[in-house]
Amino acid sequence: MNQQNGNITTLSIDIGGSGIKAMVLNADGTPLTERYRVDTPQPAKPDVVIDAIAQLAESKGKFDRISVGFPGVVRKGVIGTAVNLDPDWINFDLATTLSEKLGKPVRVANDADIQGLGAISRQGVELVVTLGTGFGSALFVDGKLVPNLELGHHCFRKDQTYEQQLGRATLDKIGKKKWNSRLEKAIASLEYAFNYDYLYIGGGNTSKITFELPANVKIVPNVSGILGGIALWQE
Repeated sequence: MNQQNGNITTLSIDIGGSGIKAMVLNADGTPLTERYRVDTPQPAKPDVVIDAIAQLAESKGKFDRISVGFPGVVRKGVIGTAVNLDPDWINFDLATTLSEKLGKPVRVANDADIQGLGAISRQGVELVVTLGTGFGSALFVDGKLVPNLELGHHCFRKDQTYEQQLGRATLDKIGKKKWNSRLEKAIASLEYAFNYDYLYIGGGNTSKITFELPANVKIVPNVSGILGGIALWQE
């Protein structure tokens, strides 16, 4: 690896339930390539997802290290939960396997955590939720991450979780109007529970939001889930 920190480049990967995205960043997080996306292979087992990442990596040219956002609990590069992918991910050492595959050092974190690192101000209590295939979440206090929140699997209403009420399958089933009504209720519930200073909402389904958000709620672009990857090497 080039030891001049200003020249180190990072391949940042965002694994989602429906798509895998990639971009190369310089040392301060500035994009050096376009954001590329491929569909997540189905069934989304580790070997085929890693092969897809390898193909994306090959198309990106040279890089020194890799950051990966994964939709589930991650501990020291090992996957703890993978509700929207495949059970074979449980206890899978993604960091080591991908590092051996591509010959570069790899760091892995929850995808919502990385999205948050790319969006937050690092002041006060800041909550991040992602609206995609599932319902991701991350909580920060003065920029410090509260690990493994997994809010999406907590009970929200009618004996269902946030993910069951607001995930993509439900959006497709109940339609945009009813989904927006539920999301509005969820935002009120989350503010009451966490007393956050700011809520950031990311993910592909933010484009479906039709109501006016409170002043302390902000939609963040999907690219934050990639740009935040540089922070895994800064902390």
